[in-house]
Amino acid sequence: MKEYKTISKIAGPLVFVEKTEEIGYEDLVSIKTPSGEIKSGQVLDTSRDVVVVQIFEGTRGIDRNSRVKFLGEPIKLPVSKDLLGRILSGAGKPIDGGPEIIPDKKMDITGAAINPYSRSQPADFIQTGVSTIDAMNTLVRGQKLPIFSGAGLPHNEIALQIARQAKVVGQKGEFAVVFAAMGITNEEAQRFIRDFEETGALERAVVFLNLADDPAVERLVTPRMALTAAEYLAYEHDMHVLVILTDMTNYCESLREIGAAREEVPGRRGYPGYMYTDLAMIYERAGMIKGKKGSVTQIPILTMVGDDITHPIPDLTGYITEGQIVLSRELHQKGVYPPVDVLPSLSRLMNLGIGKGKTRDDHKQVSDQLYAMYAEGRDLRGLVAIVGEEALSEKDRNLLKFAADFENEFVRQGVRDDRSINKTLKISWDLLGRMPKDMLTRISPEFKDKRYKADASVVAVDKKKSE
Repeated sequence: MKEYKTISKIAGPLVFVEKTEEIGYEDLVSIKTPSGEIKSGQVLDTSRDVVVVQIFEGTRGIDRNSRVKFLGEPIKLPVSKDLLGRILSGAGKPIDGGPEIIPDKKMDITGAAINPYSRSQPADFIQTGVSTIDAMNTLVRGQKLPIFSGAGLPHNEIALQIARQAKVVGQKGEFAVVFAAMGITNEEAQRFIRDFEETGALERAVVFLNLADDPAVERLVTPRMALTAAEYLAYEHDMHVLVILTDMTNYCESLREIGAAREEVPGRRGYPGYMYTDLAMIYERAGMIKGKKGSVTQIPILTMVGDDITHPIPDLTGYITEGQIVLSRELHQKGVYPPVDVLPSLSRLMNLGIGKGKTRDDHKQVSDQLYAMYAEGRDLRGLVAIVGEEALSEKDRNLLKFAADFENEFVRQGVRDDRSINKTLKISWDLLGRMPKDMLTRISPEFKDKRYKADASVVAVDKKKSE
């Protein structure tokens, strides 16, 4: 391969090279500095006269005397089943002190779009062990369901809890987790590693860690590395793979940084106009393919800047994905963990994954009833602040108490509390059993006769046993 000394400009993480041969988009590039250091990069843009290369390790030491070599192939991830149990950098290099991965093959990290005709409809319930998700915003195998968080909220703890506890109930096949963290501090990285190792979750996980002081360019590669590993395990080893991506806001900030270095015309709030397309290329790699036993399910996590759900990142994410889990600062300040606000949260595929033979035949009605009564109870809090609780009717006082009990007993659970769907529904019936029977307007007479007070007594027995 020829080497060229045709660098014309260096801007941030970008190097502009005068074109000397036919170059492919996203091809790998090797740059040798005058001091002998080798840096790697990727073709970001190519035109008739200039090739724009983004450098993974930063441009320090690169000048016009540096030698550029175009390698003629895109970035590929070495994959094998030995990825399970390993901790890798955001660029896919082992950082756990273990040996290099001997690959079965190398896969292009860009991935291939799934033909819509080849997609099969998600229909299998994934139990996360978190009541607010399992009962009211159910995650279905093959779905993409983001978590909308805010600065200082415990989204990383929730991500780790889901990674430890998630399982496909009643389905044969191995379950794996691919966990990708982008732009995290070294302290957070150590906590992730420690949690995975101590709980034994690492055995069925592949972990990619991109630190805050790693190059911004590497952050753009990390989710694609993670999804490539997930697709390999899902479609070539028939595994059910859950991909957790945190934090997509850091990813988008890197996208904006690269766009500014390229002097692109900015879109909303300075983010590039193609951010929607870029995010869709990541999120749409979730799904199930007809004829394949495996699946890729995604939980992207993003922190909303200023808790603003209309910010471009959550706004565009909401358009692409199938719902959202919204974390509440108010619940967090009350000391409720996990602080999931069920009212603005939504899982658009929930009805496909619940019901008889999947969870339980009363699941949908119980969820609707909890939602309705909690919404009414929450609204009454504003009225109480004005007129006082004494001015409320008995029905309103019941709803007000229901809202408080719902937050303290249903929403609140321990970091290590792995609730089965049956336990979650028992807690639900315990709460509903405290309300007058005629107030359960969303539940059929059949289920009232069968479950009202009955499940409540089971929960009471369970509580006495635990005490």
